[in-house]
Amino acid sequence: MAGNDLGSLLGGLLGGGGSGGQGGGGAGNILGALLGALGGGAGGQAGAGANNPLGGLLDMLTKSGLADQAQSWIGTGDNQPVSGAQIKEALDDDALLQAAQQAGVSPEEAADQIAHVLPQAVDKLTPGGQVPSGSLEDIIRQQNL
Repeated sequence: MAGNDLGSLLGGLLGGGGSGGQGGGGAGNILGALLGALGGGAGGQAGAGANNPLGGLLDMLTKSGLADQAQSWIGTGDNQPVSGAQIKEALDDDALLQAAQQAGVSPEEAADQIAHVLPQAVDKLTPGGQVPSGSLEDIIRQQNL
């Protein structure tokens, strides 16, 4: 589905260029798989609509007690870190499992990878200090990648 395309776009956004397994491309793929799961299958958990699951993901994180971290990624200051355990607790189990299966890793490894790349990805996707509207693919492409 669009998860692979989204993963490639996110890999480019994170500086992966599609070359390494654990570089930006691999990180983009796991994040793309997660956002695809949130926007499509996995019960339609995206609060901002299926075209832009980023808003839904940020809503989930906020409701799980990670509002300060999520807001720091959107804002213009330093990005606060988040742990894999916090990501695993915040996310829908089905969405995390689906993302892990697509990436060929355990849910714990997927959560760790997501925790590592999510602050940077959200920071780059929200250059104006707010979550933009429109499809996630359009938002990424507007970053001139």
